[in-house]
Amino acid sequence: MMKKVVKQELDNLIERYPRLDVCKKDIEKAYILLQKTYDKGNKLLIAGNGGSAADSEHIAGELMKRFKITRPVNKELADKIMKIDPERGERLVRNLEMPLRAVPLTSHLALTTAYMNDADATGVFAQQLLGFGNEGDVFLAISTSGNSENVISACVVAKAMGIKVIGLTGEKESKLSEVSDICIRVPETETYRIQELHLPVYHALCLMLESNYFGN
Repeated sequence: MMKKVVKQELDNLIERYPRLDVCKKDIEKAYILLQKTYDKGNKLLIAGNGGSAADSEHIAGELMKRFKITRPVNKELADKIMKIDPERGERLVRNLEMPLRAVPLTSHLALTTAYMNDADATGVFAQQLLGFGNEGDVFLAISTSGNSENVISACVVAKAMGIKVIGLTGEKESKLSEVSDICIRVPETETYRIQELHLPVYHALCLMLESNYFGN
């Protein structure tokens, strides 16, 4: 069951973007899956192309450090850092923030270009999932069309590895909506309009997670 502060973030999203009410149940399901994933010590992997690649980086940035709420390191870690190096430790303990682990598969330029050159461009995200992913992780697959071949290929590998798939796409049925465990289909069909609705959806998910783990 969602905490009150978490539910409030979802309600705030729908209040600001009433059109996303059709996605509310799927956003809630996606949040619950992500919370269970982080509760178990697992992580989120994210991928997409073009603007969705930028969204992948954006999401990781919101999760790996403070979004709205301060995330101080816990006392046990702080004490260990201070013991190793009191001088640097003071600055580190003051500035480090507890992350929610998220890996954008769009970030590893040398790896991705080497793989695309040596093997197969459509498997570029699948290869990274194989390397970075573990059973119990979640893969957030972003595709405005829902049919991006490299994203779908990664979904296939994810499911073979026991990694759940959350799809983020437009309103049309697609290969991604078929293969996803949960698919958030925002109510638009044109690429840039889909992207305009993806941002508030993933911002809300990040806020919900942050509120759960770091809120009062």
